[in-house]
Amino acid sequence: MKLRGRFLMLAGIGLSATISVTGCGSEPTQTALPAGSTVVALGDSLTYGYGANDETAYPTVLAELSKWNVVNAGVNGDTSADVLTRVNEITEQNPDLVLLGVGGNDVLQRIAPDTTRANIIATLDTLQSKNIDVVLIAEPHLSTSALFGKASDNPLYEDIAEAEGIPLYSDGWSTVLSDEALKSDKIHANAAGYRQFAEGLHDYLKDEGWVH
Repeated sequence: MKLRGRFLMLAGIGLSATISVTGCGSEPTQTALPAGSTVVALGDSLTYGYGANDETAYPTVLAELSKWNVVNAGVNGDTSADVLTRVNEITEQNPDLVLLGVGGNDVLQRIAPDTTRANIIATLDTLQSKNIDVVLIAEPHLSTSALFGKASDNPLYEDIAEAEGIPLYSDGWSTVLSDEALKSDKIHANAAGYRQFAEGLHDYLKDEGWVH
């Protein structure tokens, strides 16, 4: 599966700047997970749902859309290093899929990009060593200008996805956090923003074949 994902990712470059691995019209690359499958959303405050509530956080909305059991493993303020320290707890749950979104706090705390990259790769490697599939979720590069204008993905995620052969869901958070109507503050979504993100992620997972 990893080799196939890597091949499709390379083939898709140039076809779509917003979706890695496959583009629109491509054949699904995964086996659909049935209703009730355990999926862990692992990440920071954007996963947790800061600025809204448990019922409107993206993992809850995704569970409604997919019929999966989506576990919200988002922790406010977590950096890539924090998530790495928690990853063994996640593997013990033996999930069918992990949705990994972390790194925004690293930028805010001015952690060196190489450190963030190493932590994310180590997290991915730990999950994959247990034969757990992962989708990497890009987060915005939260520069000062981005906080007051159009957000864009940190290029770190595309680099990691290409190097590791990992599916990447891109532009989801950047789109939400570029729209004032979808934000609770400068760096977090509101309930409408989390729903839009979940719907976009669900569409991506459906295109990839994860969802029936």
